[in-house]
Amino acid sequence: MRKIRDIECWLTDMDGVLVHENEAIRGANELINRWVDTSRRFLVLTNNSIFTPRDLSARLEKSGLSIPEENIWTSALATASFLEQQSGEKTAYVIGEAGLTTALHEAGFVLTDQDPAWVVLGETRTYSFETITKAIRMVSDGARFIATNPDTTGPSREGILPAAGAVAAMITAATNRKPYIVGKPNPMMFRSAMNRIEAHSETTAMIGDRMDTDIIAGMEAGLHTVLVMTGLTTAADIQKYPFRPNQVIDSVADLIPEI
Repeated sequence: MRKIRDIECWLTDMDGVLVHENEAIRGANELINRWVDTSRRFLVLTNNSIFTPRDLSARLEKSGLSIPEENIWTSALATASFLEQQSGEKTAYVIGEAGLTTALHEAGFVLTDQDPAWVVLGETRTYSFETITKAIRMVSDGARFIATNPDTTGPSREGILPAAGAVAAMITAATNRKPYIVGKPNPMMFRSAMNRIEAHSETTAMIGDRMDTDIIAGMEAGLHTVLVMTGLTTAADIQKYPFRPNQVIDSVADLIPEI
């Protein structure tokens, strides 16, 4: 059994672990500072593909957390990293925001609505019938279908919003083609993150607040898993799953004395 003192690299979810409703969670700032002071390699992970790492760094700064953009890994970056390694033409029709389009541009892709090799679906606040219809026709015509994450809803001040998973289900219903989903709970996202910081699974830990994404993906990637109770999961929820995290703690503040 791995101990915290054996962990050299850290992956952590963002919402519910470090921040909640734009406020830093107890111990988050101290944990980040401890990692920096002890030269630990770490990445903050998010399934949100809307924002670039620079955007997210600025948003976290307003929450009281100073996290450089190079320490942020999004599902958009993971998707771009995955597609960059795939064979074939580097053209894509993209439904998404700057976080996704920027990542794909930097991976060498040309974004087009003229016979693309790929249809890449991410998060956006402005899903339109026109763009979804185009995506359906392109996938029907043979474009390979990729989605950044499986989340069906997202939060807003007015209530829940449809997210990438819901729109992917619509495209699948119309085409009978399911997307390959890169973000959590696909351990592919964790492996790409570890490649980014040259980490090894034997000495890497994942901190998350959800059993069905963070913990299962961390477990399948061979990482030491830490569940915090500052997000969506309750003690009763843990009992519903046939697997368990390596550690369950109240908040990230509990990790600081061990590092």
